[in-house]
Parts: sequence; C-alpha cells; structure tokens
Amino acid sequence: MQDYIQKRVLDICAYILETRATVRKAAQVFQVSKSTVHKDMTERLPSLNKHLAQEIKAILDENKAERHLRGGEATRRKYKEIG
Repeated sequence: MQDYIQKRVLDICAYILETRATVRKAAQVFQVSKSTVHKDMTERLPSLNKHLAQEIKAILDENKAERHLRGGEATRRKYKEIG
C-alpha cells in the first residue's frame, strides 16, 4: 500500500473515532467517495491496525443500525420547513 493511502486511511480512522461520523460525512470532509472511505475502513485498515479496525467496525455498525432514524428525521425537518 502506498504511503499516501496509508496516511489517508489513518486520518479517516482518527476522524471517525473522534467524531463518530458516518461514512458519508467522512467522505465529504476528506473529499473522497463513500466507496473509498468504506474500502479504506473495511479492507485496508485491518491490514494496518486490527484493534483500530474493530473500533471502526463498531461505529460503522452503529451508524448503519441508526440510518433509518436519521433519514426519517431529515424528512420530518424537510416538510416542517415547507409547511
């Protein structure tokens, strides 16, 4: 793995651990695609640091479990602004 990719993986990892951000938010902050963030966290990070990968997996699983709630809340806010 090239050095700049390793640095990106560890930077995104630190950001997600610090803020508990979603893949979408991390992608926006680091100006890469959601697919890149997901691949970095699920495939590349375990080869660099297994312990961090386990922590990230827990956060990503939590975010995935809550995504339907976030979507409902966003829809509620959207229609509240309109009405």
